[in-house]
Amino acid sequence: MTASLEQLRRCHFAVDMGAARTRVFVKGAGLVVDQPSVAAVNTKTGALIAVGEFAEKMTGRTPDYIRVVRPVSGGTVVDIEMAQRMLRQLLGDKVRRALRRKPRLRAAICTPHDADPLAERAAVETLVGLGARRVELVDTLIAAGVGCGLPVERPEATMIMVCGAAATQVAVLSLGAIVTAARIPVGGEAIDHAIVQHLRHQHELMLPSQSVRPLQLALSGNGLTAHGPASTEIHGRDVATGLARSVQVDTAAVRDAIQTPLTAVLDGIGKVLRVCPPDLVADLADRGIMMVGGSALLPGLDQMLRHATGMPVHIAERPDVCAILGLGAMLEGRIEPLVLDPLAT
Repeated sequence: MTASLEQLRRCHFAVDMGAARTRVFVKGAGLVVDQPSVAAVNTKTGALIAVGEFAEKMTGRTPDYIRVVRPVSGGTVVDIEMAQRMLRQLLGDKVRRALRRKPRLRAAICTPHDADPLAERAAVETLVGLGARRVELVDTLIAAGVGCGLPVERPEATMIMVCGAAATQVAVLSLGAIVTAARIPVGGEAIDHAIVQHLRHQHELMLPSQSVRPLQLALSGNGLTAHGPASTEIHGRDVATGLARSVQVDTAAVRDAIQTPLTAVLDGIGKVLRVCPPDLVADLADRGIMMVGGSALLPGLDQMLRHATGMPVHIAERPDVCAILGLGAMLEGRIEPLVLDPLAT
């Protein structure tokens, strides 16, 4: 964690900008924004037409002069100006006026564990453009660990896995810091892409953009496990004719199609455990892995990890908002730092 708890307590609001969703926590008001990180722009006039959920619904349904953009990719702001415009609209006039009245407005923002200086600067400049005089950077892994109730400040090992849309981050935490961590460039979007490619090659079917979510592909019940439904009906467009068509898809074949990206996640977990001190690994054998992030809700993913690692695997109560709630808890002073008393001499 780059910022100390004392510095975070002086912040007025916190932002978690992910590739899939943007969330804003205002001190004293709680979670005020939880919307998709999407904006729709009129390319002729440059005007912002829609943001959030409404803009996401416009994906793939717009005329040529309307462009749907995502200013955040892989947890990094790639279009600072558009990210600022999107945040202004998501916050609304009332919240922005309340924040502008704060003397020396301070903000905090989550950043990926291995964010480079350019990515950190883009995050800072995004919030400076909203009026923040000072911006504190907080590692997403630490914020998520606090948000899901892990004892990150204690001298005990806790393992957290942040399943994002563009990447998966795995870390072992102890004494309020990251002991070892790995970032795997595989997330929910890679699983979506694997399913889309499978349907295109095996069934010559193209899916509409709104139906590419694995959670909507009827991987219900036990999902990725063999006890799930044997087949499911999928609606899409025929690759050759362009006409609407429905096919019965074998869910076992879908499970095989997504094994490649999921194997990369398992390799990342193994890499973290191999470089972790033995004493901490012994703690993890009892506590297991805590899964957070929107992609943690993929049905059966926890069972697959439990089978592959032999460790207990838990899903946080509200996995999609753990990072911003953890950041909010730090802002409001609900997290006490570990105090080490020096030995009397």
